This record gives sequence, C-alpha cells and structure tokens, in this order.
Amino acid sequence: MTSTPAPEAATDPALIAAVEFARAAAREQAGTEVGAHVEVRAEDSASATHLFEADKTGYRGWRWAVTVAVSAPDTDVTVSEVVLLPGPDALVAPPWVPWQDRVRAGDLGVGDLLPTAPDDPRLVPAYLESDDPEVEELAMEVGLGRVRVLSRFGRLDAADRWQTGEFGPGSDMARGAPAACGTCGFYLPVAGAVGAAFGVCGNELAPADGRAVHAGYGCGAHSEAEVEQISPVLVADLIYDDAQLDVEATPLPEPVEGGRSDDSLATEADGPASVAAEADEPAADEPQSAVVAETEPDEVIEAAADQAEDALVQAELADEPSGQPESDQRG
Repeated sequence: MTSTPAPEAATDPALIAAVEFARAAAREQAGTEVGAHVEVRAEDSASATHLFEADKTGYRGWRWAVTVAVSAPDTDVTVSEVVLLPGPDALVAPPWVPWQDRVRAGDLGVGDLLPTAPDDPRLVPAYLESDDPEVEELAMEVGLGRVRVLSRFGRLDAADRWQTGEFGPGSDMARGAPAACGTCGFYLPVAGAVGAAFGVCGNELAPADGRAVHAGYGCGAHSEAEVEQISPVLVADLIYDDAQLDVEATPLPEPVEGGRSDDSLATEADGPASVAAEADEPAADEPQSAVVAETEPDEVIEAAADQAEDALVQAELADEPSGQPESDQRG
C-alpha cells in the first residue's frame, strides 16, 4: 500500500499582497538602497518572500529579500528576515575551490616548490609489486633505485591526459596529418608500460618537438610525407618549335575584274624607261604605241608581242633582193 502526498495548500493571499509592508521592513534596515519591487515567491502556505532591487554601490544585480509569514489564517503578517541576495545577473565571486585543488598546470614558476602528499594515489613505493617490467627489475634493489614510482592509477591518469590533450589522436593537427607518429622516423618510443602508445617527438621543425605524443598523433612534418614537386615555370600544353622553319609556296593572286593587276603595276613602275625606248623607235610605230597605250591592262602584253613580231617581219623583207633593176627601184 502506497501513500499519496496531500496537495500543498495555497499561500495566504495576505502574504502576496504585503508588498508595502515588506518594503517598509527593507527600508528599516537598508534605508534608501531599496529599489523597485521585482517579484514575490511563495515559500509555503504560511510564508512568502518579496524581492526588491538593491541600489547599493558595488552590488549590481543584487536584491533585497524580505520574508513575511503568518501564524494562522486571518492573523497579522510578520517579518521573518531581511537579507541581501544575488540575482541571476549579479556580480559574484567564483566558486570556492579547496586549497589542494587550486594549483593548475603552468602555475609553477622558477624557485617554486610543489610538495607531494605522502598518500598521493599516483605514487607507490618502488619496492612494491607492479605490472611495470622496469619496476619489477628494481624490486630487489631496495634503496638503490627511486624511492617512489608511478602507480597503476598514476600511469593511467597520465596516459588519459596525454591522449585527450593537445598532442593526442583527436586534435585538429592529428586529423589533418598525412600519417600518424607511430610510423614517423622522428618518433622516439618511451620505455615501460606506456611505451606501446606514447613516445617523444624528435623533429625540431614539428610543433610537438620534445613533447610526449600519442602514437596516433600526427602533423605535416611526418618523415614520410611526400609533396609533388611542381616546376616554378609554367609549361604550356602546346610547345612551338622556333628552330625549324617551314617554307610554303604562295600562289599568285588572280586579276581583279575592273581593277589593276600586279603586272600593270609593274609596267607603270617601269614607265620612264618605256617612254625613252618609244622615243628612239621610228615614227611609223607611233600609231601602234598609241594603240597599245589605249588598250585594256589585260591586252598590253599581247599587243607588245604582236608589235615585236611585225617589226621582225619588216626587217626580213628589207634584207631580201627585190629582183628588179636598180633603176626601177630608184624610179
């Protein structure tokens, strides 16, 4: 059989309405440092707390809390307490930390001493049995080795801290590395129980040089990282050979209809010489020269050839005897 808790009774309405009564109680203690009413909180059926802003220098966000109560229904409201409490936006001191937990990594400076507690769980006497092979070798050398060595808890704590730290396999540098430290030539494995997972980086150009790194960590300075060597000179896909020249014959241009051919231009270029030659020819040839000059540009060569042929025939006829007496020829 289980019991059912009784529902909580509602807060007395007189407590909710006692705003000015609570303000007067706060001013009696804080004077003019009491500000506007913020809210009221029901504590139970017979008590409630009124909150007022605190206009107190150096206490930004703090509130005056006035708790009022009644002894029974329909009785007078009384003041239980008036205190100054921080609000949600109040400026407060950081949480208290025990003295033994206040030292953090990096706090130890030059000349500082950090004693270790005798019962530190991370350390055990060197003569105790351990799962570390090196510790076992020293077990029989009581007084010759270290006084205390890392316990199993201490090794696991260090391994967990290194694995989740800056040089662990989950860091941003490791995720962007071409390979892991376990395959790098600069990786120096440590001895002992953690040697299978941790080592020391020996690359002076790496960000973890001289630091304990996880075997799964990696960086761009891996010994086997390869980068394709690209020539600084841009090489085009098509290369032109300027040492060998190819000669191609170009056909003569066709005469342009209604225009002027290259031959006519050459004839005009030799114009002064042709005029001088025509001046030395007989007068009988002048009409033919005029005819040649008036012909079309395409008929110049043909007319000149006919003229030369006629001159040759006339010269042959002049050299042949006519067969008539000289007197007849003179007559």
